[in-house]
Amino acid sequence: MEDWVLRALKRWPNVPALFGWLKLDRRGRWLIQGEIISRPQIIDTINRNYAADEQGRWYFQNGPQRGYMELEYAPLVLRVVQGILTTHTELSVAQPSAVFMDETGALLFQTEHGPGALIDDELEWALARMKIANRSVNEMQIEQALQLPSGELTQIVLALEAVALPIRRMDATDAPAHLGFVRVPRT
Repeated sequence: MEDWVLRALKRWPNVPALFGWLKLDRRGRWLIQGEIISRPQIIDTINRNYAADEQGRWYFQNGPQRGYMELEYAPLVLRVVQGILTTHTELSVAQPSAVFMDETGALLFQTEHGPGALIDDELEWALARMKIANRSVNEMQIEQALQLPSGELTQIVLALEAVALPIRRMDATDAPAHLGFVRVPRT
């Protein structure tokens, strides 16, 4: 959190939280009451002051007021920027610890910054790193992995520079409970 936010919290500690106004979509865009926020200054401020509470509800701390985010899919959206896995809030992912594949083939990572869904534009990047016994995967092997029940380990490994992560199947509906986040926060 930025210093001005921390100072505002000390000065006005009991400002009620805001629910139902803010959203993060699957493309990593912030929305307010359904409208995409496009001003770079506002986006940068939200990015710098975005965090999760102890219940797994993600929020934007706007001075003394906490605005809880509805998540279309996951708290973070991941892209590959100059070869580096990066959150939509512009944080580099150095230590992904787990990767999951949902029923549609979307990938969800557990990172040091929290759970993040790989944006669909980056699926080619992921496919190039998917291996079974050190060999590239084919369409049939991915289809077989998609047929596994939620929670099952696939044969596929995502080979990254620093680590090879086994891919586990996980239905999208299971992700919040398994990874500790709330898609639609309530009071």
